[in-house]
This record gives sequence, structure tokens and C-alpha cells, in this order.
Amino acid sequence: MNPETVRYWRRILVGNLIASAVVLFAFSGVTLRTPGPQVVRAYAIALLFSTCIAPFVGTVMPRLAPWIWHRTRFPWNWIIVTIAMAAMAIVGSLAAIAVLLGIGMIPATDFANWFRGSIRIAIVVTLTIGLFITAYEMTKARVAQATTQAQLASLESRVQPHFLFNTLNSIAALIHEDPNGAERMTGQLASLMRSSLDQQATPLVGLDDELQTVRDYLAIEQVRFGERLRYRIDVDEVARRARIPRLSVQTLVENSVKYAVSSSRPGASIVITATASTSRPPAPTSFRISVEDDGPGFDPAVVTAGHGLALLKDRTALLFNQSASVTINSSPGRTVVTMTVPETHDRPATSNG
Repeated sequence: MNPETVRYWRRILVGNLIASAVVLFAFSGVTLRTPGPQVVRAYAIALLFSTCIAPFVGTVMPRLAPWIWHRTRFPWNWIIVTIAMAAMAIVGSLAAIAVLLGIGMIPATDFANWFRGSIRIAIVVTLTIGLFITAYEMTKARVAQATTQAQLASLESRVQPHFLFNTLNSIAALIHEDPNGAERMTGQLASLMRSSLDQQATPLVGLDDELQTVRDYLAIEQVRFGERLRYRIDVDEVARRARIPRLSVQTLVENSVKYAVSSSRPGASIVITATASTSRPPAPTSFRISVEDDGPGFDPAVVTAGHGLALLKDRTALLFNQSASVTINSSPGRTVVTMTVPETHDRPATSNG
């Protein structure tokens, strides 16, 4: 059980104890002059009712409330949540009375009286605790989502200038040696940046769109490197449905250009492949996008924070809640970086799913 789950149920337990004390003094007629045994008995009964209700609410509402929130608007979302919690209070009260009947604390003939007497209290307490829990969890989810979006925006802001500055340096190197090439390169950069800016609102893009960005980038770099830069793109038809982090493949290709092509006099070859893996054919469950080069290789352990590969790992973790991965296999003469992402049809999930 993770620490956040432990803290959540600790809050439920504390609320359970407090609610039982409130019921004891507000609804059970207990005062400071009430004999101790009666106080203990009344508190035990109140705690039983609360225990039959609170875990039920605590288990169901974190799953039910977000589902309701995504499908209804204010005030209907709160109305539906309130009705749902009232129903849970009734079910919990019936369970508590059944326990009291089973252990012989109340006779069967008193069932109706106990039910009428407890249901109002149970609903009030359930709504008080349940609405507080719901409001707290929804607020926490919004804060987590805002934090994730802020982190993602920060990471992306570090990726795009990095790409832009490298490309501008390439253009600057060609201005005197090949003015026509620099002009073509500037036009390609403008096209590439327009494509990138058009997609600023969506952290995930279709694989075809990302590969078009990669082709624009490689066209820019081929002006600079000529035959030293060789590449091939192989994509199976099903993998074209993949949605991946924007500029993710471009980041991997840029890394190969920088460390394999640029650092070698004969240059290097880059192979980009995309495949779909299935556990229940024909529906794909994940996609594997790999960028391979035949450069000198490197030690994956020395990849530092702020490096393109480190940033890509952070971005995929934020966008897919740890369900995606970036793996590196590198040795002299062969480096393969593989990004595995789940199939998604909508926006990426937040840290609360």
C-alpha cells in the first residue's frame, strides 16, 4: 500500500472517530452526567454505524465522484453525489442494525424503530463527511493536474529552444559557404516551426504528424551534412494510430545527429521504426518507436538531468502516469533508444488518472 493510500485511510479513520463522537453528544442524548457504561455503549453503537458507512463511502466516492464530475455539470454533479451518499448511508445503517440484531443487542421487533431513528443521523453524518472528502479529493486532483501541467510546460519549454538554437547554428554555418542552402534551410525551419506552434495546445500528437516533423528536421540537417547523414523510416500501418509526446522522436533523432553523425567523418545511418504490440489481437495495447544509429555509442548511466533523453523520460512519465517507458541500449557501433507508449484516444491522464 503506497503512502498516499495510507494517509487517505488515516483521514477516514480520524473522521470516523470524530463523527462517532459528534453523534454521541448531538443525537444520543449523552451528557457529562451520563453514567460511564451508558456512554461506552452509546459510543460503541455510534462507532459501529460510522464504521459500516465511512469505509463504504471512502472506497466508492473517489471512483464515483470523478466519473460523475466528467459527465455532469454544476449543480447536478453535487446533487447526484449527495443522492449517492444518502443511498450509502441507508445501506450502511441497514448493515449496522443487522450486526446489532445478530449479536442480540436489540430485539428483532425494534428493527423499524432503530432504522427510522438512525437513518436521519446516518444521512447527516455521511453527507457531512462524504461531501468534505469529495471536495478535498477533487481539490487535490485539480492541484495535482495543475502541477503536472506546469511541470510539462516547463519541460517542453526547455526542449523547443534547444532544438531551435541547434538549427539556427546550422543555418549560421551555411550562410557564407552555401547561401542558397541557408535560404532553403530557413524556409524549412519556418515550415517546421509553424507545424510545431500549431500543436502547442496538445502535448500528444499523432505519429504521422511527429514523423513529418522529423522529416523536416532531417531535411534541414541534410543540407549541412550531405551524404554523411543517411536515414530510413519504417512504420507499420497499425502503429500509425499511436499518439506520442510532441517532438519526442525528433529529440531522439536530434540526439543521433549530434552524437553519431556530427562526431564521425563518414557520418552515420539512422533508422526509425514504429511497431504495435498486441495482447488481444487485433486491438493494439502499446506502441514501440525506436531510433537506431551506428555511431560510437555512449554509457546510458551518464545521461544527466537536462539532457534530451532525460527530458523525454520526464515528459513520458508525466503524460502517461508511468505507463510509458524510454529504454536505452548502447554499445560501440549501435545505439537503440526505444519509447514504448500505451494506446490512447484522448488527452493524457493526470497524476490521479
